[in-house]
Amino acid sequence: MVESRPSLSLGGAVAPDLHSPDGDGASRATLVLALVTMAATYVLVVLGSTVRVTNSGMGCPSWPLCYGRLGPIDRFHALLEQSHRYLVVVVSLCALATALAAWRARRRHAVLAPAGVAVGLVVVQAGLGALTVLAKNAPWTVAVHLVVGLLFLGATTVSAAVALWGPGRTRDLGALGRSGWILPVATLTTIVGGSLVVANGAGRACASWPLCPTGASGLADWQLAHRTLAALAALAIALYLLAHWARGSTRWRASALVVTGLFALVAAMGALSALSRAAATWQDVHLAAVAMLWVSVVASVTLAAMVEAPAARNP
Repeated sequence: MVESRPSLSLGGAVAPDLHSPDGDGASRATLVLALVTMAATYVLVVLGSTVRVTNSGMGCPSWPLCYGRLGPIDRFHALLEQSHRYLVVVVSLCALATALAAWRARRRHAVLAPAGVAVGLVVVQAGLGALTVLAKNAPWTVAVHLVVGLLFLGATTVSAAVALWGPGRTRDLGALGRSGWILPVATLTTIVGGSLVVANGAGRACASWPLCPTGASGLADWQLAHRTLAALAALAIALYLLAHWARGSTRWRASALVVTGLFALVAAMGALSALSRAAATWQDVHLAAVAMLWVSVVASVTLAAMVEAPAARNP
């Protein structure tokens, strides 16, 4: 009989047994790289927001170099835009390294699928970044660029969640139910709606909340549409909680409460932004919180799709 070695615990999740076929160095590297890639991607999304709200998107009107150079550091807007491009390179390498580490694991790591998707999305995202510059920040290119960026952030979050919580569990997408699929779609749609509000210059068109005053400009319709989407997202969160709470694990319940708390924070920030006609800095902070909400939603849904695997029996 082969001696069974205990697995390490990561806050209640079963970590890879370093003496098992799945517990090789490549699997450990996959976990570290997946977490680093997710964190770096989050910073990339926030930096992209900073570039947008400071009107630095055209700080470098050429691509990939800035004015034919690696990047002038004596100009604020150019420095921001080119720093964002350099970070894209770093994140791309991290995403590729995560996929390679998952591929090299003795038993192909479950992270390989979402990591592979992330590699594909970052290539598309880089192309969209170039298109956005060449199109001189046309609203539709900015919106599409944000959507793909959030999908990329979602893929890296799934990779990190699977690497961290996956050992000892199996994936069952059927466990999500309708509410588990509706929640990320509703959240992403609401975020895109907010992006279109900013891209169309409607951020200050409605200085009241939740409704707009009579006589507000036509741009206020963008605000009202975004707020309607936010209300639907709140309903999606409520349905998600009701559908999974009774059978959810302690860790899943914690993740669901984080989603609820972050949504309340983001909604409050949005209301304050409208009422105070907030400056660009506040908009940037708002999007940073929105991106964190997106990460928490994807992580919670990923966790909901994980079920305990039957205990392995030794011969």
